Parts: sequence; C-alpha cells; structure tokens
Amino acid sequence: MKKSLFSFFSLACLCVSLCAQPPQIAVNQIGFYPNAPKQAVVANLPAATQFSIVSQTGETVFTGQLSAVRQSNNSSIQTRIADFSEFTQTGRFRVVAGGLESYIFTISENAHYDPARAVLKGFYYQRVSMPLEERFAGRWARPAGHPDDRVYVHSSAATPQRPTGTVISSPGGWYDAGDYNKYIVNCGISMGTLFSAYEDFPEYFRNLYVNIPESGNGAPDLLNESLYNLRWMLTMQDPYDGGVYNKLTNARFDGVVMPGVTKEPRYVVQKGTAATLDFAANMAQAARIYKKYERIFPGLADSCLNAAKKAWTWALQNPDMAYNQNAMNQTHEPEIVTGGYGDRRFTDEWFWAATEMYATTGDNQYLEVIRNNFPEQYSIPTWNNLYMLGVYTLIRTGKDNLMPANAKGKLLEMADQFVESINTNAFAVVMGITPRDFIWGSSSQAANQGILLIYAYKMTQNKKYLEAALSNVNYLLGQNATGYCFVTGFGTKRVMHPHHRPSEADGITDPVPGLVAGGPNPGRQDGCDYPFTEPETAFVDHWCSYASNEITINWNAPAVYLFNAVEVLWNR
Repeated sequence: MKKSLFSFFSLACLCVSLCAQPPQIAVNQIGFYPNAPKQAVVANLPAATQFSIVSQTGETVFTGQLSAVRQSNNSSIQTRIADFSEFTQTGRFRVVAGGLESYIFTISENAHYDPARAVLKGFYYQRVSMPLEERFAGRWARPAGHPDDRVYVHSSAATPQRPTGTVISSPGGWYDAGDYNKYIVNCGISMGTLFSAYEDFPEYFRNLYVNIPESGNGAPDLLNESLYNLRWMLTMQDPYDGGVYNKLTNARFDGVVMPGVTKEPRYVVQKGTAATLDFAANMAQAARIYKKYERIFPGLADSCLNAAKKAWTWALQNPDMAYNQNAMNQTHEPEIVTGGYGDRRFTDEWFWAATEMYATTGDNQYLEVIRNNFPEQYSIPTWNNLYMLGVYTLIRTGKDNLMPANAKGKLLEMADQFVESINTNAFAVVMGITPRDFIWGSSSQAANQGILLIYAYKMTQNKKYLEAALSNVNYLLGQNATGYCFVTGFGTKRVMHPHHRPSEADGITDPVPGLVAGGPNPGRQDGCDYPFTEPETAFVDHWCSYASNEITINWNAPAVYLFNAVEVLWNR
C-alpha cells in the first residue's frame, strides 16, 4: 500500500511538472479578416472575466466579456474565450486580460496572404540538385546539394535489365523532410494535394507568384514548383516494366550537415504497389493539368499520361507488393534504415489512382475499381490512407455520379461534427475534436480537416464551414495549447529550431522560412525531453524532436491548400 501511495503521489507530482502550463493568451499571431470570426484564448487564468483589444498606441478600442470556463478534453488546461468578432477595425492590436497581453496580430483584408505564399515557397527551399540563388533564396542561399546523377540500383530493386549496381540518373525533386532522401509514397499525397489546390482555384493560382527561378514563364508558380518534383518522379519509373521505386536514399541518414556535403552512395530501392499507384495518380492528374499549358511544356502532358498508364499496368501485374524494409534488409545489402513509408493495404491507392485515371481519360476500365473500392467510412487523408483524395477528385471533376447515394451526406456529416466541436473546444478551433487528432504530424491533421471543410463549403455555400476551416488556420498560427505559430518565419512565438538539417547546419539564426512544424505528438517517439506531455501540449521547439518538430512536404502541402483557399474564399 505504501508503495502504491508513493507511486500515486510521484505520478501526481510528475504531472504537475510536466502537464501544468503557465497562464497565456493564445491567438493567431498573424491576424484576422475584418468581417471574420475572431477569438483569442485566455488559458489557465480562470478568474479573469473581461478582456480588451488594445491598439499599438496603447488605446483600448474594444472591450468584452470572456466566456465561461472551458475544460480541455486534450489536457488539464482550462480556458476562457475572448470573442471580438464584432470588432472590424483594421490595424495592429493585442488582447489584454487578467494582467496578461497576447502577441500582436493584424486585422486586414489579406490577413493570411504572406503565410499562404510562404508555405508554397517552402517547397523551393527543399529542392535537390540545384543551387538556391540569393535572388530567390535570400539569406538561405546554398549550393546544389545531392546531384543524384549517379544513383545505384539496390539489390532489392534489381531486374535482368537493371541488375544490382546499375547506375542511373535521378536528379531533382524535393528533400522529403528534415532528412536528405526522396520518397515516392510521400510525394503521392503531397503532389495530389498541391494539384488539387490548383484545380480547385485555378484563377487565383495563376496570379500567385512566389519568386522562384521559373516565375514569369507563363505558368502558375504552384505548377512550376510542382513540376520540379514531377520531373524527378518520372526518373523513378523503371522504363523496362513501368514499376516505380519506393525511394531514392542513402543507406543511412546523413548527419547534421548541409545538403550534398556527404558523398555516401545513393540508391533506388525496391518497387512497390503503393509507390506505383501513387505515381499513377499523380501522373494522371498532372496530365490533365499541364495539358492546358502545352505551349509552355510541350509534350509533358502526354509523357505523364503514358507514364501513368505504364504504372497502372505494372500494378495490375503486381497488385500486392508491399514495401517491408525490415524483411528486405534480411536478404539484401546494403541495409537501408532511412524512412520506410511502408504500407500493406492498397485499396485506398487503387481507388485514388482509378479516380484520377478515369477523370483524365474517361476510360471505363477504371470504373469497376472505383466502385469496388469506394470507402465505407471517411477519414482525413494521410500518406497511407488516400481514399479522401479520390472522393475530392470525383466531386471536383463532376464525376460524383459514381459515388454512392449517401456519400456526399457522409462528408457533410463529418464536416458538421467538426463545426459543432468548436463550441466546446477549449481553444475554439476544430483541431482537437478528440485526443487522437494529436498524432505524428498533427499540424497536417489540422490543415486536412480544414480542406474537408472547404469542400463542404464549396458543396453548400454555407459559411459555417468556411468559418470552421478558418478556425484551424488560427490553430496553426498560434491559437493552440502550445502558443506557437507552427509556420517557420511567422509569428512572435515562432518555431526556431525545427528538425531540418539545413536550418540546423547553415549557421543562420532563423530557420528556413515557410515550413510547417509537425506539432504536438504525445507519442514522443524521439525520446527527447518534453516540458509538457499531454496530447495537445506535447511539443518542443528543439532540433532533437523529430516526432513533434520535424518538417515534411506532406505537412506543407495541405497548409498550401488551406491558407490559400481561405484567402480566395473569404474575400470573394
């Protein structure tokens, strides 16, 4: 009994030290649209009852009553909501309550334009095999990094036409994350999300320039940047059989150095069904998009469609080839220990690839695959669960007649649950509807929830969905339990030490801008020291924390969609 009591009090003390947070006012540190909902969150200060909005000159310009106390479902935090939606004056302000002040924010018509551009420009800083020039990269200019013009075929990927050790050229593309490798599977969801942003808002993106080398060539910069990665992806298809290698990688992760400093051999590794179907989906979507820019990119659309068809044929012949890195390493050398992106269920990849192939070609051969694999339940997309990308494509391309009768209703039911959760969420956002939202890459969960809400808005024109999507923009930019703005280069309490090798190794105080940090992750798989450990607070701004503070292309991509979508739709 003594031991049990001791353990209980030890755990209680531990929770006080690791779970309790000091009082704060959490707010979107970038800003708000004048006619949009506006909230700040007064946390861990339950006695406060009033708040004020104060201008930069110190003038009190608005006062209001704080809400009743809300107990978070995702931590021990208690909050009160400061709602100042009625305040529409433009300018720079802060919230004051209970002796605390929030960080400064702006109210303006284009409140999120700068971070919206930045998260797209973030992909440029991930480019492989080309120097980042100062006129485009500013302080973060650097040499080319890995040339990838001499890459070896790993024994796991060997064929009679390309035996082990065959040298191929596979330059370009984006570094996937904080490491220096390139992964087809994670390109799948990332490219699909970027292309979908363009297809949903083509006029807007035609006029969005982010200062990259291709800017001004007549094509939108979103498509210019995506093409840099698309051309690399094309090199990852085996020309002899149409299969696609899972990744291009070192055998082991590089150290904390600038890209290209190390000279370790690079390999293309085992083909797989998931990678090949992701590739087919990306290429089919690219074919119909770039067809409209045939003059600028002659022959590109045809090349993409041919590649997609070859990949589809290979997948039909190899319908269940999983990438199991541990098993592979038992029989092949050298041992590969970089990110696996292993996936053993392919119904979602078949569904998504079939929707893209059908939307582009109109060929009825894809219809049976679509109908046989339509999801029974919806969920937010992840790199290994891509059903929703296919659902979005059917809606976007007018092929929703292929969907079951209740399919759209299910999507709106999910969106309604998101909307309703805001009223009880301690931070007045959708994100955190359950503790399960706080996963590895929880920031992408927030952005993808926002995308689903954008689709609900586009389907119904009901502004409640757009307002709910905007709440998750607020979450990503500071209205969260950590108080951090999760986009590098933005906010006052900003991420400064992401798990991102160039940012750590370049000797520049500020990290590369426009990158989305992973966000709270109570799994804490990195073993780092976390000051707080509850689901919505388990985040640490430290290089060590790849589980909460790494960046990846599939976290930036939904932020590109969401931030730019609200810029388009709110002021329409």
